[in-house]
Amino acid sequence: MTRSNNNRRSVYITAVGLLVISLGAVFVVRSFGSEAGADGFLGGGSQSCDDPTQVSLSTTPELQSSLESAAKSLATKGGDDGTPCLQFTISAAPSAKVAQDLAANSDNRPDLWIPDSSLWVAQADDGQSVPTVAVPSVASSPLVLVGRSTNFADTSSWLRAFNLPSEPALLDPLSTSPGALALLAVQSERQRTSASDTQVASVVVPLAQRLGSMAKPFTDPNALFGRADQDGSKVVVPASEQSFVKYQDDHPDAQLRAIVPGTGTLSLDYPVVVTAKSDTEQATDAAKALAAELLSDSSSQARDTAGFRDAQSSPLSGGRGVGDITQLAKPNGETVDKTLLNWTRLSLSTHSLAVIDISGSMAEVVGKKTRMQLTIEAAGGGLSLFPNSASLGLWTFSTKIGPDDADYKELVPIAPLSDRQRKKILDNLKIQRPIPNGSTGLYDTAIAAVRAVRQQYDSSAVNSILLFTDGKNDDPGSPTLEQTVQTLKGLRDPARPVRIIALGMGPEANAEELRALAAATGGQSYVARNPSDLRQVFIDALQSR
Repeated sequence: MTRSNNNRRSVYITAVGLLVISLGAVFVVRSFGSEAGADGFLGGGSQSCDDPTQVSLSTTPELQSSLESAAKSLATKGGDDGTPCLQFTISAAPSAKVAQDLAANSDNRPDLWIPDSSLWVAQADDGQSVPTVAVPSVASSPLVLVGRSTNFADTSSWLRAFNLPSEPALLDPLSTSPGALALLAVQSERQRTSASDTQVASVVVPLAQRLGSMAKPFTDPNALFGRADQDGSKVVVPASEQSFVKYQDDHPDAQLRAIVPGTGTLSLDYPVVVTAKSDTEQATDAAKALAAELLSDSSSQARDTAGFRDAQSSPLSGGRGVGDITQLAKPNGETVDKTLLNWTRLSLSTHSLAVIDISGSMAEVVGKKTRMQLTIEAAGGGLSLFPNSASLGLWTFSTKIGPDDADYKELVPIAPLSDRQRKKILDNLKIQRPIPNGSTGLYDTAIAAVRAVRQQYDSSAVNSILLFTDGKNDDPGSPTLEQTVQTLKGLRDPARPVRIIALGMGPEANAEELRALAAATGGQSYVARNPSDLRQVFIDALQSR
């Protein structure tokens, strides 16, 4: 923050400010103090402020207009009732971008910052200090779910609302507050729904696989609203009430509605954050003065018209928006970090090899189907969880079924999951039959699969082997379990990890053996004792990436 001591410079700033306003980029306004001095350029103020304190402020774009109105109102007061002598330079930038710049100690550091959510404050830590919150909230906007009425089959909770037949289209949780709050709402509401980890994973894992691996994540709510409004669309969009209200104003014929699930919601809270490295006391005073003006009765109409609620989340006027809401418990920093880290992990692309047991025991009937049929159905259903950006291949194994009497056989090489690749995998799965009297060559296959994926390693993806088996190794010519574990450990490279995700099926699956093989590669093992558990085992396997 700096002081201006030159009347000519004040006139120059005024002229430049008016020019920039006309271009719609940055707003400069003066609020006059109690000393005698030059006239305020906006008019209506006393002639009392010749030496204003300069305050640079960065705000989330949707709030810029409301802040400009509040700054104008401050200027007209011209120092009345102790109004401080301030000159604001207001610029707009996405909250994630400002947080990134602050964390990197960029030269573009403002004195004050108003992100759309306090979630970003901790992300702005530059290693020396975390910015301080001067005013907890100058506006608010609850997270709502936007879509056509036909897509709201069950709105009792966020988790249920994200289930079929709707197609949730989340804004990028790593760069937008509505996207992050949508994931956090699923976690926060668990205090009321008692949803299990399994139930949450069954929704979040496919969502992350579908959306998180997109080359260009969603960042524009208006574009998603347009998709949701198309005839027959199943798209539902978690977004701020403010963005929905403004879209309605601009698109009065839109067939969209906004709802808040029965468990409640989280809100964007627009805190005023002190980011100045020096003169922090002056910056704090400036923050409080501007916040008081924005929250005053005189500014409330402009704020409401722009679609923002007050800090207490009072409903918007005229029946707009979603009315009264129930607030979910605000997540703590640990929950925020864990949730976003989990999304990052789940959304990484996949480079995997599915390895299916076709030994003789897979012919055993469980219920009305063989283990082979149940495995193929589980693998086929699991295939639908992978996005097109994933790469997947297929092997089968028993004993002496491949070239040179190998215990494994390549059916489909690892390749991106185009429609053609998916069809090749499914077609090959459907024709597999258990080999009569075939043994389970598990150990040799595990070693060979790890080596094969290492040879085709993709540094931009999670590299893994999905190993399906119903039993334990019974190949007399294979190495021992201890020898196999040592070989797998010898193949480990922390910089290029290839993990075995072992999926055992049925009561004869040896859980300890599978655990040892997976652990030797840093992977995980799961056992489905009942056929109905197979899909969830697949979900768990993807979550353990």
